[in-house]
Amino acid sequence: MADDGERRVVRQFRPSRAHRIGDAVIGAFTRAGLVPSTYLLTTTGRRSGRPLAHPATVVEHDGRRWLVAPYGAVSWVHNARAAGRVRLTRRLRRRDYAVREVPAAEAGPVLKRYVRVATATRPYFRAEPDSPVEDFAAEADRHPVFELRPLD
Repeated sequence: MADDGERRVVRQFRPSRAHRIGDAVIGAFTRAGLVPSTYLLTTTGRRSGRPLAHPATVVEHDGRRWLVAPYGAVSWVHNARAAGRVRLTRRLRRRDYAVREVPAAEAGPVLKRYVRVATATRPYFRAEPDSPVEDFAAEADRHPVFELRPLD
């Protein structure tokens, strides 16, 4: 973060029709395996019981795989918390994972790695890519992080 006491302006996520259309387009490219590190994330709707799919970037850090919510506690986050599991699909390969939401101290290094990989989400973070891990841990409450554990 800025040393002179200024706080970086952080964009707020607001779902829109354009966002849904963009997700559909990216979803098609993701299913084909054309978007690096991106999968189709499927959760079960906690109210509807229906499968809901969204593109999601998975990062690897310390030999483990992580799922980050760059836009905060959006619908898939609530669904993953409720079900304790998610499905990732890429190039017709599906795999189910148990998810474990991690505390801020564990999330900090993952968030730092995430902003280097998922550059389009940087405006939603206060910390800059070269900020110390502590800056990322400080905003972990706004960006839930889940460890992915294979179920099969």
